[in-house]
Amino acid sequence: MGQLIDTLFNGLSASSIILLTTIGLAITFGLMKVINMAHGEFLMIGAYTTYMVQSFFVKYFPESVFDLYYFMAIIVSFVVTFIFGCILERLVVSRLYGREVDSLLATFGISLVLQQLARSLFGSQGVYVTSPGFLTGGIRAGKNVFSYNRLFIILLVALCILMVWIVMYKLNFGKQMRATMQNRDMAMCIGINSKRVDMMTFAMGSGLAGIAGCAVALLGSVDSTVGQSYIVNSFMAVVLGGVGNIAGTVIGSIIIGFLSIIFEGFMSSSIAKAVVLIIIILFLQKKPQGMFALRSRALDE
Repeated sequence: MGQLIDTLFNGLSASSIILLTTIGLAITFGLMKVINMAHGEFLMIGAYTTYMVQSFFVKYFPESVFDLYYFMAIIVSFVVTFIFGCILERLVVSRLYGREVDSLLATFGISLVLQQLARSLFGSQGVYVTSPGFLTGGIRAGKNVFSYNRLFIILLVALCILMVWIVMYKLNFGKQMRATMQNRDMAMCIGINSKRVDMMTFAMGSGLAGIAGCAVALLGSVDSTVGQSYIVNSFMAVVLGGVGNIAGTVIGSIIIGFLSIIFEGFMSSSIAKAVVLIIIILFLQKKPQGMFALRSRALDE
C-alpha cells in the first residue's frame, strides 16, 4: 500500500510539472495554432529569473526576509517572460500566422539563440536555486514522505489553471480571444482588435511558461537546456488532449505523467519515455484529433 501511495503521489507530481509547462503551450499552440519551439526557452528564462531574484535578495536584503524571494520570483518571472512574449510576437510570430512550418523553423532558430545567450550570460554549468524555508522537508505518513516543494507545485498548478479558466471564460478579454481564434474575420467585423488579442494571448502563454520555470527551478539545477527536458511532453499533452481544448490538456498531462512514472518503475527513464511516446502515437493513429476535439462553427465548415 505504501508503494502504491508513493507511486500515485509521484505520478501526480510528474503530471503537475508537465501540466504547468503545458498550460502556456496549450494557449499558443492549441488556440493560436503557432508551433512555438522556443516555448521551452521561456521556461528557461523563468528559471534563470528566479535565480537572479534569489541572488538579489541574498545581496540586498536581510536573511530574515529571504524566504519572500520566491513569491517575488513568481511575479517577476511572469512579467519578464510576458514582455519577451510580446516582443517575439510583434517582431516574428505576427508575420507567420497561417504558416505553421515557417513558425516552427523561426522559433526553433530563436530557441537556439536564447540557449546560446544563456550560456554566454550564466556559463555552461548549471546554477541552483535554494528552496525557501517553508518548502524544505515534507509531510511524513508512515513510510511515505510528501515533499513540501512538490505539494507547492501541485497547488501552484491548480491556481494557474483557475486563473486561465477565469481569464478565458469569465473576462471580456477571454471572450475576445476565443472569438478571434475561432473566426478571425467575424471577430474583426464586430470591432475586436485581433492584433492586440494575438499579442496578449501569446504573451500570456509565454508568461505561464515563466511561472513553470520558476517551479522547475526548485527541482534541480538550471542550465540553458532545462526547457528542452519538458517541451516534448508538453507538445504530446496538447495533442493527446485535443488541440485547443484546455480540459483535454489537463487530462493529457495527467495521463503522460502517470504513464511515465509507472513505466520508469520497470525500465530506465529513457526507455520509459520512448514507450510512452509509442503508446501516444498508436492512440493518435486511431484518433488523430485527440481525446477531446474542439468543435466550433468555423471548424465545422
